[in-house]
Amino acid sequence: MSAIEDIRQSLKPELERLDTLISRTLDSSNPLMNQVINNYLSHKGKQLRPMLVMLTAKLFGGVNDNALTAAASVEILHNASLIHDDVVDDSDCRHGHDTINAVWDNHVAVLVGDFFVSNALKLAVETEDLRVIRAIADLGKLLSLGEMDQIYNARYHELNEESYFKVISHKTASLFVTCVSMGAYCTGVDDWRLGAIREFAELFGRCFQIKDDIFDYFDSKIIGKPTGNDLREGKVTLPLLYALTKTDAPGREEMIAMLREERALSDSDIRRLIEFAHQNGGIDYAYATMERMRAEAVAILDKFNTPVTDEFKALLDFVISRKH
Repeated sequence: MSAIEDIRQSLKPELERLDTLISRTLDSSNPLMNQVINNYLSHKGKQLRPMLVMLTAKLFGGVNDNALTAAASVEILHNASLIHDDVVDDSDCRHGHDTINAVWDNHVAVLVGDFFVSNALKLAVETEDLRVIRAIADLGKLLSLGEMDQIYNARYHELNEESYFKVISHKTASLFVTCVSMGAYCTGVDDWRLGAIREFAELFGRCFQIKDDIFDYFDSKIIGKPTGNDLREGKVTLPLLYALTKTDAPGREEMIAMLREERALSDSDIRRLIEFAHQNGGIDYAYATMERMRAEAVAILDKFNTPVTDEFKALLDFVISRKH
């Protein structure tokens, strides 16, 4: 059994209650809405985010009703962002399954995504904890800013690590930071432990996104998107960013000029950029960055001195080593 399956087993009763709560919350009086949502929920993902809410609550006392409700809230908002992303990106497949916009149309997908957002906020309100409500509201803002940061970087050719990490902090790590914050709030923790677990979640989220970005530089039918997809969308991620810092790398100036051209990259351009990243240490650098962040994250967890942190470490290792 894999590490993530071990964790799922340890949280089995809570995850079953989560699934029931999400299904009940998203039930509506509209038969089309229910048909679309029931089909969507039949392909649930890894549920990393609600698991982090629950593990944090477990770390600080136990998974109570508010923690479960907060976990459902953040999972629904996360899925709303995925549904809207598929519309924006005109994606017809996610992790091997047809997207809502592909099966129905953009109109239906946007409305379903909006329905998810409203219900995520509704669940946050049900906790009657202003910190949880503020956290979910702030998360929606950060996710939007992260996407706009990414668009800005692509259009105005911000080719540096500082801009890259700002994007992934907003668009990816913010979700994980919100999860652990909610788990802490719902168990009454508001001291140094909250700051420490938030630092862990930031590193966790950065590792998650860096690994996602590495996938773009390899041929794979498993991960659910074609090689070089990020580059097609103008997204220059860590492996290529690092390779471009090698001032003595053959072809560097040509690669930079290619990225700054006001035109869509061709398949040939993308192959050359990917090859340039490989040849100039970009992939190795991305993996080394994850390992450095893992060491920092583990050092934070060691401050808690409890067996529960082993599950956090296992989840972090899963994120770094996953194949899709």
